[in-house]
This record gives sequence, structure tokens and C-alpha cells, in this order.
Amino acid sequence: MHFWWVNQNQTFEQEFRGGYLWSPKRKSDGSINPFYESMREVAPGDLIFSFEDTRVRAIGIATSYARESPKPPEFGTAGPNWSLIGWRVDVDYRILQNQIKPIDHIARLRPYLPTRYSPLQDSGRGNQGVYLTWVESPLAEELISLIGLEGRQFWEQAKDTDKQHLPESPGDVDNWEDHVKKQIESDNRIPETEKSALILSRRGQGLFKQRVSVIEHACRVTKVDRPEHLIASHCKPWRDSSNEERLDGENGLLLTPSIDHLFDRGFISFDNDGTLLISPVAHKPSLQRMGIPVTQHMNVGKFSSGQKTYLDFHRESVFLLSRRQASST
Repeated sequence: MHFWWVNQNQTFEQEFRGGYLWSPKRKSDGSINPFYESMREVAPGDLIFSFEDTRVRAIGIATSYARESPKPPEFGTAGPNWSLIGWRVDVDYRILQNQIKPIDHIARLRPYLPTRYSPLQDSGRGNQGVYLTWVESPLAEELISLIGLEGRQFWEQAKDTDKQHLPESPGDVDNWEDHVKKQIESDNRIPETEKSALILSRRGQGLFKQRVSVIEHACRVTKVDRPEHLIASHCKPWRDSSNEERLDGENGLLLTPSIDHLFDRGFISFDNDGTLLISPVAHKPSLQRMGIPVTQHMNVGKFSSGQKTYLDFHRESVFLLSRRQASST
């Protein structure tokens, strides 16, 4: 279990009622925000302290990994903002009866504040430049101690959570892809045969699979080479791609269904030199049962220059990468 602190001064009510965390992927200028990148590190069963209006108002248990998701409509638009895609993590929240004010306990908390990416200023006020940040165990233990019995009970509940069987709700991704599908179907500029090919490519079939099969001949991981057992998986997801990219054979790998699932959800990726990358947040025993060699290095072979470009997108925008692990290697 890991611990997280989220500052929700502007979005607490929406995120609490909706049962989620949501952030953009990047700052408005396109640069990386470490507190948005933190979303990619959350795993089911992690404990989250929710801070709003000077108080720790709630605590929650993450019930999903991060996934791509449109900006929620309750953030102020008339409907889902399909042009602004961010990260979403589902959360089971509990409002606290004892909503502590960290500023009242800062002398006790200050020794445990991180020197980098701290959720609190030395004064005890919230650091509003922070959205989601990692909290080390000693600080989490102090916070739980200050909250009291309800905090300890929720922590024990989080420890007992069956992380392998937590439900996920990827309906927002399905809605997003359905929206794209309807756009394609209603676009009179696209010939009917191309519309059909674009829609089939969503499931890794049709013309897209034919084009991928010219480049790829077997699953890179399992080596299965029977076409009926393989899916043409987009490196840059179908939902993120242009129509041209949706049918580009270099934007695909032939993968068995279980490997396709892991790749699509960001639990695995590939470096440009062919190295298989395994997300540090993934459940390793499950990956091993699905054919991923979690205890040894694996190189799946060379990629074309076009494939490398699409894999760059996958690593930057889909793969669930831990910044802490990356910085220590």
C-alpha cells in the first residue's frame, strides 16, 4: 500500500460525489506536471488523504489504476470535454467526522514533511501548487493518529482490501470511443468502406490488422503466430489517433488478447530497442500467469522507425510509470 495526499480546493465536491480523482495530463503550456504524473502511480488499495479548505476532509481507497479519461462534465462544461483528455483514478471516499486542520498540528507534522513535493508548507497551510503527491509512511501514520479511531479503522479496511478483485469502471473510455465512432459514422467526407475499416480497427480487426500483419507476424511476447489468436493492438490508442493513424500498420503490434489488454491499459510497454517494460504498479503474479516474464529481462526484437514514434506516445501517455522508481535507476 502507498499513501497519497490530494489538494482539492476547487474540485472536492465534484470528485467526492463522483468517486474519483481527475487531472489533466500536462500543464496548459504542454509541459510535464509532476503532480499530474503522480496519477499514473496510484494502484488499487492505496490510501488517499483528501485536503480541502484547510482541513483533511476525507480519506479514500483507490479502486482502480489510472486510465485516460475526458474532463468530467461536472467540472463546468455542458458535456464531456472530448478535447481535453486527462487521467482518472476511481476512489471510495469516506467523509471524516474529525476533520483535522494540519496548521493546528504542524509542529508534530513538520519533521515528516518531504523536502520535495510536500503537500504542506512549513506553516501548515496547503501547498496549492500541488494536486496529488506521494506521502511517506511516517507522515501517513501521524495523520491517521491525529484523525483517531475512524482513521485507523479505514486504514485497516484498506489493508484488508482484496486488490485483485476491486471493480473497475472504464465506462468513460467506452463512452469516449463511442463518441469518436459516431463522429466517424456521421462524417459524409469519409467513404463508407473507409468508415467500416476505421470502426473495425477499434477492435484490432479488418484492414488495420491486414496492414499490421505485413510488418508483424507473431505476438512479440508469447510468440503465438496463428492469426485467429491475435489482435492488432494500437500503440497510439485508437481513441487518441487520427483516422490516418487508426489504419497505419506501423501503429500496431499483433498481440494475444491477454497481452493486448496489458498493453492497452499501460501495464506493459516496449522501449525503442525492444526491451519489454513492466509497470511497477502492475500486479506481478497476474502478469506472470498471463505470460509476462516478470523476473527476467526480455527483448522482443527491433521496431521500425514508424513503430518507434508510436511507441514513444505509448510510453509517455499510456504506460503506468513510477517517477520514484525511474529516478532511482
